[in-house]
This record gives sequence, structure tokens and C-alpha cells, in this order.
Amino acid sequence: MTSATTLPARLSALLPDLSPWRSSADFRLLWVQGLVTYFGSFMALIALPLQIKELTGSPLAVGAMGAVELVPLVVFGLYGGALADSADRRKVILGTEAGLGLLALSLLVNAAMPDPMLWPLYLVAGGVSALAGLQRPALDSLIARIVPHDQLTAAAALNSLRWQFGAITGPAVAGLVVAYAGHATAYTVTVVTFTVSVLLCLRLAPAPPAEHARKPSLRGIAEGARYAWSRPVLLGTYAIDLAAMFFAFPNTIFPFLADELDAEWSLGLMYAAGSVGSLVLGLTSGWTSRVRRHGLFVVFGAAAWGLAIAAAGWFSNVWLVLVCLAVAGAGDMLSGLGRSTIWNQTIPEELRGRLAGIEVLSYSVGPQLGQVRAGAMAGWTGTRSAIWTGGVACVASVALLAAALPKLLTYDSETDADAVRRRQSSPSGV
Repeated sequence: MTSATTLPARLSALLPDLSPWRSSADFRLLWVQGLVTYFGSFMALIALPLQIKELTGSPLAVGAMGAVELVPLVVFGLYGGALADSADRRKVILGTEAGLGLLALSLLVNAAMPDPMLWPLYLVAGGVSALAGLQRPALDSLIARIVPHDQLTAAAALNSLRWQFGAITGPAVAGLVVAYAGHATAYTVTVVTFTVSVLLCLRLAPAPPAEHARKPSLRGIAEGARYAWSRPVLLGTYAIDLAAMFFAFPNTIFPFLADELDAEWSLGLMYAAGSVGSLVLGLTSGWTSRVRRHGLFVVFGAAAWGLAIAAAGWFSNVWLVLVCLAVAGAGDMLSGLGRSTIWNQTIPEELRGRLAGIEVLSYSVGPQLGQVRAGAMAGWTGTRSAIWTGGVACVASVALLAAALPKLLTYDSETDADAVRRRQSSPSGV
């Protein structure tokens, strides 16, 4: 009788912790808004490169999107962090969301022309990257203001779950829509989702800056960078994520891996496998709300990512490769939960936007450079060798960084000085 009653309780303890959803109306609004936006964004994310491919027939032309997007993301990500500390974050989110909707509308207008033009696609890609760089720090830095301090890990898990759902369903639906209804229909869906998102953002409560906030400036950005450099725990989260993505982000060579395994049909599954692994961890993330040593999440999650990627490059059975990629996705999410929780638990409110700008760089530049590394290494040593050696290098670099920054491993949300100060000053937490 006891075991029969405790088993359901144990299973329910694995389910996502919904406390942030129950305690914060603004979190609920942002969660739904993000789900809607992710779906529309992934729709355009698939349709845009497919349209460039259709217009040019050139892999180089499609790959050039990455170069167009990188610089605006870096520049506007840093500026967006400073802006989030000096302006009403609600207004920043609302303005950038409206701007993204207008860019989606321009894609629709171009696609509806008898002869769609190529240059607007690159212009929009750069504009989307710039607006995303402006918006992301405001979004990320708002969470700690609207969610109680002891629910930040649960909030990070719910947000990651939302992203993974969009990452799986968005591309799948987008591929069908583009194939059977055309690019214009895909962009129409994107415009509709951004319209709904703006209406939801209008209902958010104002989020004004701190009383003595200064205007965005290079000095302010440098102040945020100095703070991050002075905190070994924060520095460790950035460095480990950069190393993991640089050495073990093989997505760009998946088409070649599918060919080598004589399983061209598996290419879509390779791209989706990581999101599936992250989704499974998200659906069983209830236990993460009871953990205090979030630095261990960062280190062990990144190491698991590297080991799984190394195994994916070593195995020759495509189903084992897919399982390894799913495990890698789960490890990446675990590391991401640790990073997000540490950031929200320790960074002072007056610096949160600028540090969020640095965070944007840490988890966006790494994959971009990682694709370059993987492609170059594959051309030199072969596809599978490029993957497994990158995974091994990831594990080694994570181990070295953890040894060089031991405070990350010993981080405890109950005793860390920055976390204690942040908890005591938090207007919404305990």
C-alpha cells in the first residue's frame, strides 16, 4: 500500500515545477508570448534560407546569412544590455517585438511579388539579428524581477521547455507549409504570431529602470564586463559554455554525417534529436528546483554534452548516433539551467541588463564559431573525426576550466555571498 501511494508521488516530483506560472501573472504572459513568438520565428527561420536557396541555388549564398547576422547580434546585444538597465524593459520588449513583426511583413510583401528580390532577405536577416540582440537582454533580465528568487530554476526550466517545443514543432510545420503552400504563407503565419505577441506584451506591467540608472554608454558596458570578470562563478558559466559550443557544435556537418552513415533520411532527425533530449529533461525537471549547487549543473551538463557528441562521432549505427545527440541535448539543457539560475540569483538588478548582453554573446557566438571549426576540421580530417575529437576537446576544456575556477563547482545558492545579497534585495523573492 505504501509503495503504491509513494510511486505516483515520486513520479509527480519529476514533473516540471509550475510555481512561477502560478505566482506571477507577468511570467505567464511572457511564457505564452514566447511560445507564440518562437513558433512564428522558427517558421521564418526555415522559410528564409529555403527562399535564398530557391533564388540562388548556392550553398554559399545560404551560408552568408550567418555572416550577415553575427555582427548585428554582437553590437546590438551589448548595446541592448546597457539599454535594458536604463529604460523600461517592457517598452524595449514591446518596441522590438513590433519591429520584428514589421520585418516579417516585409518578407511577406517581397514573397508576394511576381519576382521576389534577394537583397531584402539579407537586409531582413541582419535587422532581425539586431532587434533580437536589443530585445534578449531586456527579456532575460526581466525574469528575476517578476519571479520569486527561490523559483528561478523552475522558471528557467519552463522557459527552456517552451523553447524546445517551438524548436521541434516550428521547423516541422514550416517545412510542410513552405512545401505545400509557399513562402508567402509561412511569412503570413509569422506576421500573425508577432501581432498576437505584441498584444500580449501590451498587458505586461511596466518595468522601469533603477532610480539612478545612467544612459547607455561604452563606459556602462565596460562596467558590466568588469563585474563579470571579477566574479569567478559568472566567468566560469561564460567560459564553459563558449568552450562547449566551440569544440562540440557539429550541426553544420550533419548533412555529411548522414551521407557517411548511408542514412540521408536521418538528416532531419539529427537536427531534431538534441531538442528532443532537452524536451525530455524539461518534462522531468521537477527535481531541479530542489538543487542548490547549480555550478555542478553547468560543469556536468557541459561534460555530458561533450561525451555524447564524441560518442555520436564514434558510432557508425545511425540510431545510436541519434540517441547520443538526444543525450547531448539533455546535457546542454542541464548546463543551461545552471547558467540561467546562477545569473538570475547573483547579478545585481542595476547590472542585470548589461550582464544579459554579455550572456547573449556567450551562447550565440560559441555556436557560430563552432560551425566554422567543425566545417574546417571535417575538411581536414573527415566528418566523424571532426565530431568525436571536438567532443573530447570539449570534455577536456570543461575539466580544465572547472579546475581553474573551483568556485563554480562549490557554488551554493544558500551561502554564496552574491546570491544572498540578491535574495535579500529582491522585491519579489524570499
